[in-house]
Amino acid sequence: MKFKLVPLAAGLVLSAGVAHAATLDDVKARGSLNCGSSVSLAGFGQPDDKGVWKGLDVDFCRAMAAAIFGDANKVKFVPLSAKDRFTALQSREVDVLARNTTWTMSRDTTLGLQFGPVNYYDGQGFIVRKKLNLTKAQELAGATVCVQTGTTTELNLADFFRSNNLKYEPVVFADADATVKAYDSGRCDAFTTDASGLYSERLKLTNPADHVVLPTIISKEPLGPAWRQGDDPWGNIVKWTHYAMLTAEELGVTQANVDEMAKSSTNPDVKRLLGTEGKFGEGIGLPNDWALKIIKAVGNYGEAFERNVGEKTPLGIKRGLNALWTKGGLQYAPPIR
Repeated sequence: MKFKLVPLAAGLVLSAGVAHAATLDDVKARGSLNCGSSVSLAGFGQPDDKGVWKGLDVDFCRAMAAAIFGDANKVKFVPLSAKDRFTALQSREVDVLARNTTWTMSRDTTLGLQFGPVNYYDGQGFIVRKKLNLTKAQELAGATVCVQTGTTTELNLADFFRSNNLKYEPVVFADADATVKAYDSGRCDAFTTDASGLYSERLKLTNPADHVVLPTIISKEPLGPAWRQGDDPWGNIVKWTHYAMLTAEELGVTQANVDEMAKSSTNPDVKRLLGTEGKFGEGIGLPNDWALKIIKAVGNYGEAFERNVGEKTPLGIKRGLNALWTKGGLQYAPPIR
């Protein structure tokens, strides 16, 4: 029996055996990017008192919009809870998920989704009241712990106490706000989530200064964007948005100097990044100055980090693992060549 190979029409990809319009085409036709964001997580994704969305993950989606449209404001933020985030992406309610989601093997292989790159290396921790005089999580034997259900946080919590042969009582809630409020009201001895989230949620407590984040980290939590499997061209835009911001920081290209660097830099790496040499935008279906538009709109990765969660913000988070590889961190971008 002979088979005739028929090429897919332009703009179509195969995913799980079903042809559908490529996400980039959908986004361009709509005229805006639909970004799945946190409901309210200071420093990562939440609207301010004027309804303007801000945060590290928010800036990532603004960067994608800048690359695609040349306008960082052409993005709609869809607040998603931990429970409904994956369904919203699978059902095409959002084009990309950027809301402190941990990349795990089961999520990567069973949900029909693709993860990465990691835009924030995190780990799960605990917050407790200072008056308890605790110095490490291993001292929480017999404690009640507030935790959000349906998350890797809940699973890690059980693993930690089991591996340390300690008893505890989990007090579970469906969403983050309810979990924090329960801890604040005294229903639990401790509250657990990703360490970045602990610094964010502490700001919501009645008396933030009365609480301390313990130094113990009990898990690896690589956080980053996700998109639907089977749409590699769209995934390339997701990945290279983050890589462009990292590369810009490494090369000293900032929001303030990007235009001047595009005009005067003789560094081949800078020229390739900003589109004045080569045609690297063609490979991802974008203009060659796609990265210049990203940096002009939101800055490089370091600028976004410091603006949203850095040491001079209320969260006061150090770069740590999220420093560039040249400064002892894990943030590393493939070369633009």
